[in-house]
Amino acid sequence: MLNKQESEKSGRISRRKFMRDSAMTAAGIAVGLGASGCQNAQVGETGDAAEPEKIRSYNPDMEYRRLGKTGKMVSAVALGGHWKKLPHKYGSEQFKENRRDVVSACINCGINYIDACTGKEVLAYAEALRGRREKMYLGHSFCEHEMRNPKWQTADKLLEGLDDLLGRAKLEYVDLWRITCYWEPSTDHTIKHEHAIVQALEKARKAGKVRFTGISTHKHDWVIRMMKVYPEQMQVVVVPYTAGSKNAHARVDPGGEAGWQAVPDSAAAQDESMLSVIGAVKKHDVGWFGIKPFASGSVFKSRGAVNPATKEVDDERARMTLRYILCNDALTAPIPGMITVDQVKNAALAVTERRKFDLDEAQRFEEAVGEMWANLPPNYQWLKREWEWV
Repeated sequence: MLNKQESEKSGRISRRKFMRDSAMTAAGIAVGLGASGCQNAQVGETGDAAEPEKIRSYNPDMEYRRLGKTGKMVSAVALGGHWKKLPHKYGSEQFKENRRDVVSACINCGINYIDACTGKEVLAYAEALRGRREKMYLGHSFCEHEMRNPKWQTADKLLEGLDDLLGRAKLEYVDLWRITCYWEPSTDHTIKHEHAIVQALEKARKAGKVRFTGISTHKHDWVIRMMKVYPEQMQVVVVPYTAGSKNAHARVDPGGEAGWQAVPDSAAAQDESMLSVIGAVKKHDVGWFGIKPFASGSVFKSRGAVNPATKEVDDERARMTLRYILCNDALTAPIPGMITVDQVKNAALAVTERRKFDLDEAQRFEEAVGEMWANLPPNYQWLKREWEWV
């Protein structure tokens, strides 16, 4: 039984919770979160995860989500490969120590996936994981020697690049090979290119060099096509989802400068011109790592500087962004690039916080998103055009 003091405390918490939840619901609708479907998931709710001892680097304070048809359970926030604004020179002892410390902090917080996109990133994280390789899943891309480079757009060249980097990184295998494709959304890949991608992924998987396969791209409509046409190879996709992204029922390209637009719920669902990444991911049971959650630092007052004067505000914006993104139940995990141990802890803290905003948070978040879109660099304007409606 509760004593009098405990009973009064319980009552206060219940009343506060009632008032808070009422405000959350209203605020959630106001910022596009919706009034439902945004609760913290528990281990085991999404599939085969049920046993914590089978989850890499399991931490009871971390949420884990099923990585699509791979069946693996991945932390709800993961580590992106980029280290923008890090002051240390690549390869220096300070740099290596920083990457080891960040990886250690991830493991301690229950974060169990690293997404490495470039040759330098693969080499850096392979070294940071040395001696504890099985603590984290490692995503691999050698973007300099993949589809962005015309010299590497055949299956043989893609496999050559994979073998080269695995050898230099002293890795026998990687968990995910997600070939980096489109750079600018205006570029194009041919059917021949698609076949090269699929053939290389399949050969690498059969050879035991990779466990799972997929692609990374900035091209919205093309990633939907790839999931639809090549479901066996498209186990995971790595595409943007930002603080300003919205769950569209579907999208249609009107052409011209207007870019992609949402279409109303009343539109015919069978219309092939209507494209939704969220819908395609769910339909094809694909794992999804969300890149650019902070829009290249544009959501922050400091634009992503280390330990700025606006750190308190920036830390809150980071947590609110992650809370908002995790309301998208099709997405497995956002993968922010983190450069300090404190940033890792802040990201892990976001997972433990309630998802829906109260009224004050909703107002601050809307302000942050407005500043983010306004502050996008010229070479990132495509992020709003292609990925506001997802």
